Amino acid sequence: MFRKLAQAAGAVFAVALSAALLSSGTAAADPGRPVLGGGSGLIVSSEAGHMSDMAVQCTLTTIGHDGAGRLVGLTAGHCGTPGHEVYSEQDPGAGALGRFVYSNSDLDYAVLEFDAGRVTPVNRVGNLSITGVGNPAQFPNIVCKEGRTTGNTCGIAYGDVFASTMETWSQMCVMEGDSGAPVVVGSTLVGMVNAYLAIACFGPEVGTNMSTIMGDINNRGSVGAGFRPV
Repeated sequence: MFRKLAQAAGAVFAVALSAALLSSGTAAADPGRPVLGGGSGLIVSSEAGHMSDMAVQCTLTTIGHDGAGRLVGLTAGHCGTPGHEVYSEQDPGAGALGRFVYSNSDLDYAVLEFDAGRVTPVNRVGNLSITGVGNPAQFPNIVCKEGRTTGNTCGIAYGDVFASTMETWSQMCVMEGDSGAPVVVGSTLVGMVNAYLAIACFGPEVGTNMSTIMGDINNRGSVGAGFRPV
């Protein structure tokens, strides 16, 4: 049985955002733009500042620019649908920084468009750096991920177990909230975290290959086409 890894966080989000908004009037200086990169925690809510919304916590796969120069990012498709707004988990009081513009349930990935004037995009979060996008991991590659729940974990890649041409299995610790986490070989982005089998952190992880995602995005020719990470 596969478990998708989005994590409900309605109460936490409401409290954090409310506190941040209440305290915002006491700081005259601009605290700076929230930093986002592959591995950053995201809060997804359907309406800005709506305290009753059931928010979802997920992880940003990567951030960069598409062929049209837009600042875009990726995460797991089950984390949200077009129109859902995106907040930084580290700085929810900064408000909505972007929104979902496309979500593919079959490949389980989503495209986010960010307000470039309100975000500082980076290529390193925690212990993971992204310098490019590459082909799927193969057995016995060692893959690593950076997730907002379990941080940086690594394990052996099993490859495309069922010859689906779209996903790779690996033995990495993942839990709820890690959905969308970048999966790398070295510093090359090869996939994202989507689900685990049976038991969190012990069961095999499965995720969509970046080559498959990028092929689909480019074929659509819309927001995200021609994406390159920062």
